[in-house]
Amino acid sequence: MREVTSLPYDIRQEEHLWIPLPDGTRLAARLWLPQNAEEEPVPAVLEFIPYRKRDLTAVRDSVHHPYMAGHGYACVRVDLRGTGESEGVLTDEYLEQELRDAEDVLDWLARQPWCDGSTGMMGISWGGFNALQLAARRPPGLGAVLIASFSDDRYADDIHHMGGCLLSDNLSWASTMFAYTSCPPDPALVGDAWRDMWLERLRGSGLWLREWLTHQRRDAYWRHGSVCERYEDVGCPVFAVSGWADGYSNAVFRLMEHLDVPRKGLIGPWSHKYPHQGEPGPAIGFLQEAVRWWDRWLKKRDNGIMDEPMLRTWMQDSVPPSTSYEERPGRWVGEPSWPSPHTRPTELALAAHRLRRPDEAAPDEGELLGVESPLSVGQFAGKWCSYSAPPDLPYDQREEDGGSLVFDTDTLTEPCEILGAPVVRLEVEVNRPVAMIAARLSDVAPDGRATRVTYGLLNLTHRDGHDRPEPLEPGRRYLVDVQLNGVAQRFPAGHRIRLSLSTSYWPLAWPPPHPVRLGVFTGASRLLLPVRPMAESDEVSLRPFDPPEGTPPLATTQLRPGRQEWQVTRDLVGYESALEVVADNGTMCFDDIGWEVGRSSRQRYSSVADDMLSPRGEVESTMRFARGDWEVTTVTRTVLTCTEDTFRLHARLDAYEGERRVHSENWDETIPRDHL
Repeated sequence: MREVTSLPYDIRQEEHLWIPLPDGTRLAARLWLPQNAEEEPVPAVLEFIPYRKRDLTAVRDSVHHPYMAGHGYACVRVDLRGTGESEGVLTDEYLEQELRDAEDVLDWLARQPWCDGSTGMMGISWGGFNALQLAARRPPGLGAVLIASFSDDRYADDIHHMGGCLLSDNLSWASTMFAYTSCPPDPALVGDAWRDMWLERLRGSGLWLREWLTHQRRDAYWRHGSVCERYEDVGCPVFAVSGWADGYSNAVFRLMEHLDVPRKGLIGPWSHKYPHQGEPGPAIGFLQEAVRWWDRWLKKRDNGIMDEPMLRTWMQDSVPPSTSYEERPGRWVGEPSWPSPHTRPTELALAAHRLRRPDEAAPDEGELLGVESPLSVGQFAGKWCSYSAPPDLPYDQREEDGGSLVFDTDTLTEPCEILGAPVVRLEVEVNRPVAMIAARLSDVAPDGRATRVTYGLLNLTHRDGHDRPEPLEPGRRYLVDVQLNGVAQRFPAGHRIRLSLSTSYWPLAWPPPHPVRLGVFTGASRLLLPVRPMAESDEVSLRPFDPPEGTPPLATTQLRPGRQEWQVTRDLVGYESALEVVADNGTMCFDDIGWEVGRSSRQRYSSVADDMLSPRGEVESTMRFARGDWEVTTVTRTVLTCTEDTFRLHARLDAYEGERRVHSENWDETIPRDHL
């Protein structure tokens, strides 16, 4: 990324200021704005997240907020109540209190002498979620939002559930927030009040995972904040961004299809990062695109951005399987609208281990194929959402395919490109009342290596809706659809397209309580592919992206190196299989304030043989903050296990001042399984 030091506007920074809320709580903010903004007011752009402006996002913030300020905007990074130096306690994500706070912050910004009354919101992940949710609340003055790595559906397409299955990322994400909400404010900013603020957080934030596990179906808890409930509520222009290695690309398609406001979509090859820092590459000049977006909607400049294709995606070329990539080869393609007029639904029928054209045999021809997958299927699945902590992408699928039903096309005689969400329509029977299907689509090279392209999950008890699960009747036939994640992928000539079906996918998703025998009736079963048969002459002309650039990052010194590990192990004596993930960021010092921050986590997901009651997830995190003789450390640990009818949750929080433990709390919870 090119570091930019000369910008159209000279800027100034207010490292810390307080934003008062109507209930007396003060939120901590950092502000970047043009030097002359009080004489010539500018629009304000808010990023509202819980990730500590003082440290955890400080380096990232220093790259893009000053850049946008230097193009004529007041950029404001505010920590949610109960995080960073903000007062109060944070007890869950996207609560009504959080959204009211955001409305109050936007109102405060609009009334400042340096703001012209127009505001926007931007954010990635949490900040993308709440910016979209605010767009649906239509606060006065909110002129546009720019959102990345977000969802419009908190139940069906977030880190908690997929197809009605419980994701292990639900545990890891809850554990991350368990650690983050235990962190203290910086005494240099809040003074002697730091300790009371810290203890209030330790005692009040609670165990979020307990709450999440009590809502295993789509209910009012998940509908709150899910913009898909009423797309028509969104009242301002939306720029929606994600990446194929991210967990959140599907929402971009849905917003392009269902919103009734000016909108743009962008999906690259990236993981869970802003596109100017995108990995896998190529990264793009995303901040230039952001400035164009704000210029169009907050400064009302007709700069042509809305004359370009509604949706731009990275059409990925074939690559060998790997758990990480520096670059994904491919090309940008543009669509004037979504659904695209350029894609054509194409059916492939399931035959005996083959994918064939439906006209190759009579429609009623078929047979019953069965599979009962070993619990080890899924150990090479990677993370539900890649956080650019390699190796967290799926590896060669051949070992996974050994425990799955596999269906291959004939060798392709010409390239095939797909864009959108494949669907697997299956006629099935099972021998248990609770069952799941994991469906994977892979690109199979001539040498046999299989690279997973996309996948989907379905808890079969949710076949008629996520709000009304019903047990299955063993031996009864059901017709179900498994929707896979949307993707843009080119399959070369000489390769094969493979569909793989398994009855478990641990540790990406929690397995059913008993082994399941799945029967698939091939006669009525289909794979529906969104084929994009575009000739080169038919491609939409695209303006090239500029190279990535941003302002120079904040100066830091790495005091202790970090460490990233991802290990799969199998004990052939005790038959225990385990995935162990180490994400240690080391210790970093923020040079200008002498503030030391250390953070690390260790995750372990294990099971024994094919015992469906043996899965165990465990996450331990350590957070450390220090300056001179002052030092605070918190250690959090979460363990999730199960019985046939329940989930067992144990958690512990310990907090230390220096060597002295000042707070300790334990949780031991039993939560009924609800058709899961």
